Amino acid sequence: MKTGVVVGNPKPKSRTFAAANLVAEKLTGAAPDYVLDVADLGAGLLEWGDPDVAAAVEAVQALEVVVFASPTYKATYTGLMKLFLDQIPQDGLAGVTALPVMLGASPSHLLAPDLLFKPVLVELGATCPTVGLYLIDTSFAEDPRLDAWVARTRVAMPGRLA
Repeated sequence: MKTGVVVGNPKPKSRTFAAANLVAEKLTGAAPDYVLDVADLGAGLLEWGDPDVAAAVEAVQALEVVVFASPTYKATYTGLMKLFLDQIPQDGLAGVTALPVMLGASPSHLLAPDLLFKPVLVELGATCPTVGLYLIDTSFAEDPRLDAWVARTRVAMPGRLA
């Protein structure tokens, strides 16, 4: 199984990046096969046909399970993540199991992964078999909801995870 992480935080190697990789490792027992820190794509995201962006889209489309992670900005996922997702054609994530993960400063946006992030992933053709995961950015590694979510996700995806 090929797994990946796509992180839409404007700050490279952010807490969102660390959290997304932790989620992927807890789910599968191994580091993801592919990790994209969307911030590394830079200005190429603003134009169609950028070769680095096209290669990143192709790499994500070739994965089976992808953790899409974003910090919470104005109660939703970042514009940087939106710029990347806009480069994926309709049904471009068909065959991909997508797991939306968001980090925030307080639990006030707990439903954002399901209400705002999951619909765009489904619109792009991904399957999202579980509820999204929202973690507090300063304590994500110790949050007991993380392990509970991992356990529920493994049950929802038999044979797809370690």
